[in-house]
Amino acid sequence: MNGDLVLEMSRGDLRDDEFESRSWTDHSFDAMSGDENNQEQPPKKRKKKKMRKYHRHTSYQIQELESFFKECPHPNEKQRLELGSKLDLESKQIKFWFQNRRTQMKTQLERHENVILRQENEKLRVENGFLKDAMRSPVCKNCGGEVVPGEVSYEQQQLRIENAKLKEELDRICALANRFIGGSISLEQPSNGGIIGSQNLPLGGNGFNVSMSESSMFMTLAIEAMDELVKLAELENPLWIKCSKSEKESMNHDEYRSIHPGFVAQGSRETGLVLISSLDLVETLMNTSKWVEMFECIVSVASTVEVISNGGDGSRNGSLLLMEAEFQVMSPLVPIKEVKFLRYCKQHGDGFWAVVDVSYDINRGNENVTSYGGFKRLPSGCIIQDLGNGCSKVTWIEHSEYKESHIHSLYKTLLSSSVGLGATKWLATLQRQCESLTTLLSSQDHTGLSLAGTKSILKLAQRMKLNYYSGITASSSIHKWEKLLAENVGQETRLLTRKSLEPSGVVLSAATSLWLTVTQQRLFEFLCDGKCRNQWDILSDGASMENMLLVPKGQRQGRCVSLLRAAGKEHNESSMLILQETWNDASGALVVYAPVDVLSMNNVMTGGDSDKVALLPSGFSISPDVSSSWSGQIDTNESKGCLLTVGFQILVKSQASAKLNMESVETVNNLIACTIHKIKASLNLPT
Repeated sequence: MNGDLVLEMSRGDLRDDEFESRSWTDHSFDAMSGDENNQEQPPKKRKKKKMRKYHRHTSYQIQELESFFKECPHPNEKQRLELGSKLDLESKQIKFWFQNRRTQMKTQLERHENVILRQENEKLRVENGFLKDAMRSPVCKNCGGEVVPGEVSYEQQQLRIENAKLKEELDRICALANRFIGGSISLEQPSNGGIIGSQNLPLGGNGFNVSMSESSMFMTLAIEAMDELVKLAELENPLWIKCSKSEKESMNHDEYRSIHPGFVAQGSRETGLVLISSLDLVETLMNTSKWVEMFECIVSVASTVEVISNGGDGSRNGSLLLMEAEFQVMSPLVPIKEVKFLRYCKQHGDGFWAVVDVSYDINRGNENVTSYGGFKRLPSGCIIQDLGNGCSKVTWIEHSEYKESHIHSLYKTLLSSSVGLGATKWLATLQRQCESLTTLLSSQDHTGLSLAGTKSILKLAQRMKLNYYSGITASSSIHKWEKLLAENVGQETRLLTRKSLEPSGVVLSAATSLWLTVTQQRLFEFLCDGKCRNQWDILSDGASMENMLLVPKGQRQGRCVSLLRAAGKEHNESSMLILQETWNDASGALVVYAPVDVLSMNNVMTGGDSDKVALLPSGFSISPDVSSSWSGQIDTNESKGCLLTVGFQILVKSQASAKLNMESVETVNNLIACTIHKIKASLNLPT
């Protein structure tokens, strides 16, 4: 390559996913090496001219340039100036070096792809020869004899022609998909002697079948979604607006509509460090049960409909799943979002992974959000970079469109921000949960309990939270609720009932949401303060509460599971304790509690079965102020207010077959109203 060859390349010349999947340090490259063509000119035409001075980069300069190239192959002017100052090079030299490095990388990739294409062509040529030989002398599968042409019906001939066309299309799609995902997707032979016709082709999974045409559409959609996710994750993407007060980013909807006309979408992006390795995080995202457990406050229920591809080489690289899930917001004023989507995982390099979700509708011709049940997930997911020592850098992107008609006006701004179901909510939840696990593993000796006792009390607290979520959002993931209509209850309050075996009877759940002129942090601290408990909690019986046991679930104060009792009373003087779990992060806060009897908790703390403990959880879910024009301006410490959801569950009948009466409804309705009034009065808020 001539030294004076400088080609300017845009990002469109080389995709980032291809870029990162190759080794960055295979070759050292010196762009200004002085290898210019210095062939002697004929003596008659030689003219005296000023000699150009060339500079050969030092080993240190090349090493630093290569290192920066791995992180950013397209440096801007500011970055070039900083590099030049560090390496004693001019900005123009830096620019030329990067241009030539990208040119060399593209050439290497093209050579590599040409080799792969030649191998694929040779393989197809051989397979084509085998197919031609088989067609010349067909053999009956049942008897092993030669097939008589006259025995083949017209319908069978048409099916074989159609089958050949479908196989050719599938081979092409599989070859393309394997190049992009690094998986091992292959065509399985059907059991009917080679005639596929309109039958479904089994591709693994849990008993469902995906047709060949659907499989092709799934793979095409997944690859397109991955490409868009990678583009959205680019640092200098004009689609993103960054707030001057924080690092939060919101999508520039005008810019998005200019690129994707016809879509009205909400998008957010956030980057942060997470205490989990890249492989463990990938496994969590690709395992449905682990995913639901990690994001329990967002995902109420989920299932894997079909495993389209298991990936290759025993890893999740190239894994493609068809999934269903319900997304929830902790308020009775926000309906559950049901979504069917594809989840696609791809490794882009050593320690670099990407997992993308995209909604899928069987009626692909209709892209209207209504056909997706009112909620459509555009390419969303995360880019994961392993940093070593069990830590990863995660860039989370959430991108969706939905109908606002069924959402209460109080929550419309929240859902259009990054904290409703946006990137801040997902990333903050991931960070908190991973920190919780790390803290639990390192603090077993500080709880005062045995390992079995700690696990048992955490399992009980987990069930308490899930029961609370279910009562707030009306999700059927834990219990089957029935909606109850009552004339004397406000529109912002939702009543639900269910039959319960433990405790036995009819459980009434009541929940409402409202706006309070107090910050999320201030309200959370007040609700967690045991000395102030008697100001709003009727279970305290007028006494302040103290911690009898505390299991920390994070470094931040207030992230814990605790066992409370009335202050000043001995352990044997009270037959009732309060189990409570609390957490607080950038996307919201939670205070959930339930009364438990002493005997049951003694059994749990010694490692006994927590499933036998009856729970009727109540509590508060808090969302920060999102009244600003876009999500990047959210600050939980400086906001003017917050959204508070209050939820109670009470046992109103001791017999499961008994019916509710209006007295029970009035009781729980008054309980909510009285609690809200006491909180406002204690914080000097307008009533």
